[in-house]
Amino acid sequence: MKLTVIGGTGLIGSQVVQKLTAAGHQAVPAALSTGVDLITGEGLDQALEGAEVVVNVANSPTFDEASLGFFRTSMTNLLAAGERAGVRHQVILSIVGVDQVPQLDYYRAKTLQEELLRQGPTPYSIVRATQFFEFMNAVLSWTSDDTTVRLPATRIQPMAAADVVDAVVDVSTGTPLQGIRNVAGPDVFALDDLGRVTLAAQQDNRTVVTDDGAGMFAVVAGDVLIAGPDAHLAPTHYQDWIQAAR
Repeated sequence: MKLTVIGGTGLIGSQVVQKLTAAGHQAVPAALSTGVDLITGEGLDQALEGAEVVVNVANSPTFDEASLGFFRTSMTNLLAAGERAGVRHQVILSIVGVDQVPQLDYYRAKTLQEELLRQGPTPYSIVRATQFFEFMNAVLSWTSDDTTVRLPATRIQPMAAADVVDAVVDVSTGTPLQGIRNVAGPDVFALDDLGRVTLAAQQDNRTVVTDDGAGMFAVVAGDVLIAGPDAHLAPTHYQDWIQAAR
């Protein structure tokens, strides 16, 4: 099978390409560095030529209001190019609970992307994943100084990027879902507690202070970022992953 991986040089996309190739598929990475511009459409037709499946894991360069324009334009261009190329399955990577957090510009942008895909001309699948283990250090950096890290007690169910890749590959090589598959890690944490686990594993002496007004996830209420009972749970536990990552 030939699959074009949009965003195929990034954290998730590069691993998707590797995994598909190892399974015997022809996986073509498409990104700005390979001459494909999702906003202008340059290089899209060539990248999709002969592809049966498009796997879209491209990300907006910003997380603010501009992300709405990025996902609107990129998804519209990609659906049109896919239709011209005769693509039979369009897959995107999204976020568990994304449509429940309209206060966040980026989540509204991803929700728009999902809506455009549903309304498009091609059979589709949406893989909604929870937050990645790999982003935890970035989350810590948003609201930290030399001695403390301020984090809300928002409940999350994070997962390893490698497990996200497995889910994306599985869906991309299967029959279009015409719906959503939720995937999540095996454990639920309060974000402030996860910060403490992370700092301890990294032998970082800063103190985590619980502050329900701190950082991007402060606006998230309840359990909207927790996967429901229908979710596919990944095997990798955070404690095992962070010890191996040291």
